[in-house]
Amino acid sequence: MFVRTVVLLGVGHTNAHILKEWARNPVPDCRLVCISRFPTATYSGMLPGTLAGQFSPDEMQIDLQKLVARAGATLILADVTSVDWNQRVLHFDNAESLKFDILSVGVGSRPAGLPEENGACLVPIKPMQTFPRRLDERLDVVAPKSGQLLKVVIVGGGVASIEIALCLQSKLRFHFPYSNIRIRILTSADEIVDELPGSSIRRVRLILQARGIEVVTQSRVTEVDDSGIVINGVDRQSADCVIWSTGAAAPPVLSRLALPVDSHGFLVTTPTLQSTIDPLVFAVGDSGSIPETPFPKAGVYAVRQSPVLWHNIKALLNGGPLLEFKPQSDFLKLLNTGDGRALLLYKSLTVHARWCWTLKTWIDRKFLRHFQV
Repeated sequence: MFVRTVVLLGVGHTNAHILKEWARNPVPDCRLVCISRFPTATYSGMLPGTLAGQFSPDEMQIDLQKLVARAGATLILADVTSVDWNQRVLHFDNAESLKFDILSVGVGSRPAGLPEENGACLVPIKPMQTFPRRLDERLDVVAPKSGQLLKVVIVGGGVASIEIALCLQSKLRFHFPYSNIRIRILTSADEIVDELPGSSIRRVRLILQARGIEVVTQSRVTEVDDSGIVINGVDRQSADCVIWSTGAAAPPVLSRLALPVDSHGFLVTTPTLQSTIDPLVFAVGDSGSIPETPFPKAGVYAVRQSPVLWHNIKALLNGGPLLEFKPQSDFLKLLNTGDGRALLLYKSLTVHARWCWTLKTWIDRKFLRHFQV
């Protein structure tokens, strides 16, 4: 007989760790339930390599049904529509309501600044579970004939956009070897990957330049229609495919939870990852925001939160002190450049080599092995 119910809303890096730990050491008299919109979770670190044809699509996917079954948990494929906080009940669009005792929210994010009105050529990078299929569907529509020009625009100047541009170029050159491929990266910022040191930015620009990928700064895409884009509200340009890969914005489900949020719509938490008004609710990964120690929305922080979340859930259930999450100030970055090499960035160190790709692949596959049953 289950006495308490722990619910994982979303199965990103942090909540997936709870499933792994629960399988090894389940909490007595507790039921674990996972809520997801999709039957799989996609590991973002291998998405660019999958675009480049270096991995099969299955290699970057986590089968949630198998992972949940291994933990003796329950999987509900649904979207949360509202929460009754008096009764502590979650309501869904296509499933029976669920009463819970502890809730961990890890639903990730969506690309920021998506135009309300958009055309058929727009392909947002999220949800990642459907991104490869949606991208292929668009490329099938605009597939160029021999000698024709294919114009691809990637909106966003962060690390993810750089990886997608380089790896997508490898994919397009393979599938359309006799066509002209033009890829442009557009960002509203003054510089691409502006969170990196100047030496790293220069190295990234040199790699893009050598591959013929254009970078256009101070260019905010304000509209996307069936034929292309509008930049800064006035400059209309044609495009066959527009990939939206901007920074993180809060997904709509967070507003339905009726919990305190920051200026960007993410759930505000204490350093123990708990909601500021409800200690039985956690928000992790991109979903949460800690005002005392702000940090970028990046998967490495979601991974580092995993042991803290697992400890604190058990502390609430069994009693004991809670741990605080202390984000690191910097971390190793490995960018897949789509040519069998990767760009290693750490503080002022910058290396572009094949061994960096080998290292990245080893790290990614080692991480995924914990969750692929």
